[in-house]
Parts: sequence; structure tokens; C-alpha cells
Amino acid sequence: MRAAWYERNGPAEEVLRFGEQPTPMPGPGEVRIRVAFSGVNPSDTKSRAGSRPVLDGIVIPHSDGAGIIDRVGEGVAPARVGERVWTWNAQYKRPHGTAAEYVVLPSNQAVPLPDDTSLEAGACLGIPALTAYRAVELAELAAGKSVLVIGGASAVGFYALQMARARGARVITTVGSEEKAAYLRQAGFHETILYKQEPTAQRVLSLTDGAGVDAIIDMDLSTSHSLVNEGVLAAHGRFVCFGSNTRGAIPLDYAAWLPRSLTLSFFLVYELTPTQRTNAVNGLQALLREGVLQHHIGARFPLQRIVDAHHAVEQGYLGNVVVDCS
Repeated sequence: MRAAWYERNGPAEEVLRFGEQPTPMPGPGEVRIRVAFSGVNPSDTKSRAGSRPVLDGIVIPHSDGAGIIDRVGEGVAPARVGERVWTWNAQYKRPHGTAAEYVVLPSNQAVPLPDDTSLEAGACLGIPALTAYRAVELAELAAGKSVLVIGGASAVGFYALQMARARGARVITTVGSEEKAAYLRQAGFHETILYKQEPTAQRVLSLTDGAGVDAIIDMDLSTSHSLVNEGVLAAHGRFVCFGSNTRGAIPLDYAAWLPRSLTLSFFLVYELTPTQRTNAVNGLQALLREGVLQHHIGARFPLQRIVDAHHAVEQGYLGNVVVDCS
């Protein structure tokens, strides 16, 4: 099969290869997917760069993808052959992900893709959409609540905005450029803060008449935690975090958190418990069937241009980056 891979960590242009690899066969409880599109996420580029060292052999990157089941292993219903599916954790704690013509996975990691959802969109669900769903769930958003989503034009952020809105919450978000703000306005999100040009805390307090928001969904704890000190998070609010540019110690002002009875929640989408995973997958499937979600495919690359796809993600390309593996 055609595939992209690397055998050592490093810059994309130095370590990524494209060529032929053995076509895998499914074992008991597994399915083989003919991959149509592979999703590229920041965690994939960071893994290739060295956050997850290559220990032995080759790594076919990417955890997200979508395609058609073409073969099943023992114990899997033959009726699954021909099913359109999307994947999660395809390359987490295992060497071979979706940047190939075929990927073999445990059957439960191949989720049926609703008919009205494109295969390109399906390649964006495993990390971005599931992360957004779990974040919104932990934020306990509902009608009458308000949320500040940090980085609303990011892959995760854009899904989080839509999921929060679907629950009836008021949504405020930060963006890094007017281009991103304009894109969000087209999608119906008008309360945007250009954080590089205006003070985020002051704008949030102005928009909420000094009350602050009920929740913050955060993609970088190292910079966003200071918003709590500035009164952005209302009493009994929830600060939900799934990332940080600083990986070491980050000091929090205890005196700013305790008197307001604030909650700080961390989670890693790769490590959801079985119950959390089931809830997130089922909730996401319901939103897809209802047609609630827009999907922003920002760039498409053929598999042989895997290096360009990784560069696009590293450069912060607006929208999800996908690789065509067909």
C-alpha cells in the first residue's frame, strides 16, 4: 500500500517519507479501513518532531481519518464491510496511523459516519471534535450560561463554539487576526476579541457588564490562567483546559481562585475513560445526525505531499488540514 512514515524524529522535510509499505490484515476483533482522508493535528506534528520518540521501526502518523471498511477480522460482523467510518486514537500508543491507503484498528475505533457527513469532515472528528465535546461537557454549559472559548478559529475551538451554541450558551471567543474574526462572523459568531490588539479581560468584562463568564475553555493554560486574576471567570465558574504551551510549572493565584469557588478541569482526549469516550462519541454522533455542525476544511494535500501538510499545521493554517489517501 502507499503510505507516509518516519523512522526517526525531526523536522518534516528531513524525516517524512512516502512510498510502499506492506498492506495490513485485520486480526480478531479488528477492521481494515481503506482510508479516504487522514486528518493532521498539531499533536501529530509534535509527535513527529519528538514529543513521542520513535523507539523502533517505522511510524505511520495521524490518529484521525475516515474511509470505508473493506475487510473484518474474526468476531466482527461481516455486515460492517462497506461501512463509512471515522477513527479515533489510530496512532496513539501504536505505530501505524491513518496516513496510508489502509489502517487496521479495533472495531470500536471505527465509528459509523452519518450519511450526510463527508469523509473529509470525518477525518476531523477524532481529536478536534471529541476534544471540543468533552470540553463543553465539562464546562456544564446550558441556556443562560456564558463561555469564553480561547482560540475560536482553531480546529477544536470552532467545534466548541458550535457545541456551546447548540446548548443555548452565549459564546465569546478570542482570535488572532481579522481574517479569523471574519470567518467566525460568517459562521454566526459575532462576539470576537482580537487578543493581539485589545485586552481580553477588559473586553469580556465590558461585554458581560462586569459579571464575567460562567466558563472558560482554554487551549493554553500558560497564558490564559491570568484571566482569572482579572475577574473574567464568574463565581462558581469552570475553567476547562486541554493544552498549554508551557509544559512545566505554571503558578496559579490561589487567592483569586478559592474565594470564588472556581473549578479547574484538565483532560487529555486520548485518555478518556470508556464511559467518557462513549458519551462523547454518542453525543457527537447525535450532533452530526442533526446537522448542527459546520466543518472547516482549510487545506487538502495528496498523500505524497505529507511534508506540506505538516508544515501547514505548524504554520497555523486556518481550518482543518487533511491528506487525501485515495
